[in-house]
Amino acid sequence: MKILQIANKFPYPAKDGGSIATLGLGKSLAAQGHEVTILAQNTSKHYFDPAGLPAELAKNIRFIGVPVNTDINIFRLARNLFFSSLPYNAERFISKDFKLKLIGLLEQEDFDIIQLEGLYLAPYLDVIRAHSKAKVLMRAHNIEHEIWERTVSRQKGVKKYYIRILAERIKKMEMFYLNRYDAVLPITSRDGRMLQSFGCKLPQHVVPMGVDAQELTLDYRNLEFPSVFHIGALDWIPNQEGLQWFFEEVWDRVLEKHPDVKFYLAGRNAPDHFRSLPYRNVVFIGEVDDAYNFIRSRAVMVVPVLSGSGMRIKIIEGMALGKAIVTTSIGTEGIDTTHGKDILTADDPVNFAENVCRLIEDQAFCMEIGENARKFVVREYDNRSIGLALTEFYHKLLR
Repeated sequence: MKILQIANKFPYPAKDGGSIATLGLGKSLAAQGHEVTILAQNTSKHYFDPAGLPAELAKNIRFIGVPVNTDINIFRLARNLFFSSLPYNAERFISKDFKLKLIGLLEQEDFDIIQLEGLYLAPYLDVIRAHSKAKVLMRAHNIEHEIWERTVSRQKGVKKYYIRILAERIKKMEMFYLNRYDAVLPITSRDGRMLQSFGCKLPQHVVPMGVDAQELTLDYRNLEFPSVFHIGALDWIPNQEGLQWFFEEVWDRVLEKHPDVKFYLAGRNAPDHFRSLPYRNVVFIGEVDDAYNFIRSRAVMVVPVLSGSGMRIKIIEGMALGKAIVTTSIGTEGIDTTHGKDILTADDPVNFAENVCRLIEDQAFCMEIGENARKFVVREYDNRSIGLALTEFYHKLLR
């Protein structure tokens, strides 16, 4: 099969959920012998020179990057707010250069499957229809408007007003395109049910974010126990909100019982206030060269998610690396985990702190949760099995 994945950011190096989902699936499909092309907007924020791709990866997948400036511009944002019906999140990814590159590619080659990696590629659907007979699928990395609806309640003033408008526009966009693809690929079963409740009548197949489980090996040689940590994109609003809640409501409760334990904060694009947090025993690491080695070296992973949608790939990665994780019900949403067996969950500060302390105080229990987490991910979220199931769905769609 000839498969074209279209992404709104270059998926290498895969350092965020969207990139990990796009690249992991592309590698799985290529490993099955499919001819995979990834056409990506090479944005200024996530720019990568394709010449720097590892030789083995470039041999198995064809990458085409198109430079696109998606930087937030206050004047364009204001113009969008008052003179457009599109959400600014989507308008930023509409590019004449990208459109022309897409048209040229579709005129030169025939693809069997074209997969849009996320809602914000939907404005290119008419272009694809005009120049290709391929089946077009949309992989819904999130229920996009849900992220912003959940964020609204935690904002104030002008920002709250703007995010409410943004959420409404994103929802209208999701509904407009809902039945215009040939199939949808929700990232969780929960998201699939939500799409159906909105009126989606298309064939659907759940394609979760996965990991190459055999590549994520366990290694406890440099483990600092006890220790607490978080790693994630620090410019992502749900991560910022969750961490602020954790530091203000939870961390002191942990320190009351364990005054010497340290919290390590790692991640890209940290705003200035995260670089000098006024909280005891918090060590800001920033972006790390090897995220997996960082995760391996710390003990208790916390993912305090209060908003967002879809699924959290860092939870899947942490579980694959044998980490005991404390998160919220939203954090584990869409991931069929079991509290007390392969993860710990809590939605209020007292219980969240108690769960962290329980893992700090009982290393054997901490290791048991991590080992069960690893088994769960190998069984349910390995990219190889995810890719094989998707290929079967493609074949059914093409019949």
